[in-house]
Amino acid sequence: MKEVEDENALKHMFDKAHLKRTADVNNVGGTETRPGGFEVLSDEDWQRILEVNLLAAVRLDRAFLPGMIERQSGVVIHISSIAHRLPFSNSTLAYAAAKGALTTYSKGLAKGVAPRGVRVTMISPGFIEPSGAQGMIEDISKGSGISKDAARQRIVEMLGGIPIGRTGRPEEVAELVAFLASDRGAFISGADYIVDGGMMPTT
Repeated sequence: MKEVEDENALKHMFDKAHLKRTADVNNVGGTETRPGGFEVLSDEDWQRILEVNLLAAVRLDRAFLPGMIERQSGVVIHISSIAHRLPFSNSTLAYAAAKGALTTYSKGLAKGVAPRGVRVTMISPGFIEPSGAQGMIEDISKGSGISKDAARQRIVEMLGGIPIGRTGRPEEVAELVAFLASDRGAFISGADYIVDGGMMPTT
């Protein structure tokens, strides 16, 4: 995680490999799910969660956008979460707030770089397994003294159910990433794609 805290280190790493970034996919994110509400989060917790879920993306973009703008070609895709639209009052609140900030940042960035040939989009997945959701399941299981299956069901209930009848798969999100990064998505910028099995009503 230290690498995403230093954009100069990121630039050096890719310059050394002689890579030209045509697509920047920011997929860093996550949080702990501790027992208790938002009040269990300290200033240090908030700062750490903001570093991972917001500032990591800002640093990656700052490292690679200049080259994309110079070439007048490139795609930035931020992986967010439906948490920014369905926040809970428990210890995941800081995570939801960070993803909300990422949404605002993405939309503003999209407006700024689109005239210079770079597209910025965002994907907000719902309950995806296996992935970071496994950590959340384990945290709830240990913190509440329940089985992993019961913890998984509790998350689904907190989200209001999944109309499609199952959790999502990582490859389903990856397919959308591939589409948005390709020429097939050449007219798409500033959008936030919800991939959640129907949990969020269409607005």
